[in-house]
Amino acid sequence: MREKVNHIVNWIAEYSGRAKLKTLVVGVSGGIDSAVVSTLCAESGIRTIPIVMTIRNKDILALEHVWWLEEKYGHNVSRRVVNLEKIFTEIENASKYIGADSELAFANTRSRLRMLMLYQMAQSEKGLVVGTGNKVEDFGVGFYTKYGDGGVDISPIADCLKTEVWKMADYLGISKDIIDAPPTDGLWEDNRTDEDQLGLSYEQLERAMKADESGEIIVDNGLISIVEKFRTIRAQNKHKMSMPPVCSMEKFR
Repeated sequence: MREKVNHIVNWIAEYSGRAKLKTLVVGVSGGIDSAVVSTLCAESGIRTIPIVMTIRNKDILALEHVWWLEEKYGHNVSRRVVNLEKIFTEIENASKYIGADSELAFANTRSRLRMLMLYQMAQSEKGLVVGTGNKVEDFGVGFYTKYGDGGVDISPIADCLKTEVWKMADYLGISKDIIDAPPTDGLWEDNRTDEDQLGLSYEQLERAMKADESGEIIVDNGLISIVEKFRTIRAQNKHKMSMPPVCSMEKFR
């Protein structure tokens, strides 16, 4: 695990150096992915700004994590905590006024608001917005918000499976409360988990992703069902993983 961690930390440092940017900005939700990424950023030696952005949630684990980062890495970490509830409520009221009151849309608005704050900080501090998505989310099922948490400059763990992230968290000494907490995107007021939304656990998603990529003939009925569910989710979210369709004008040239 040490080699994997060092590889990612060095990659972050080298990329930042080439880009001539001096700050790493990370949104911290209290989940394991953002905890791992913010810690990897702090390990790089580059000034790290972990931001906790509350919208009608307490974010206790997130607050505990950024305090831990500051205590462990000292002046290299400058935590920020901002309450976006008032802004969100204004958007919510305006949306309801025009009849745009989808609960899913409101969940995604939370993510997009946080993205705005991350880029506000990054551009103000000559920094990079660091993504926290893992391989299953980013390239397996597209489990992120378009132009929200999908809007980042670099993605240090996007080639790591969720099970690898759990092991990395343990190696980095991240709080067991965070490691053991059910994965959630923190965008819903009822605190629904990722598994509630996807209908599959990350272990099942990884198993399906590997089977789908290998092209193997699947005979296990249980695995067939999981892979079919995986493919359905992937198909629904594939637009997030591609550039927007462009109307070609080639025939006029």
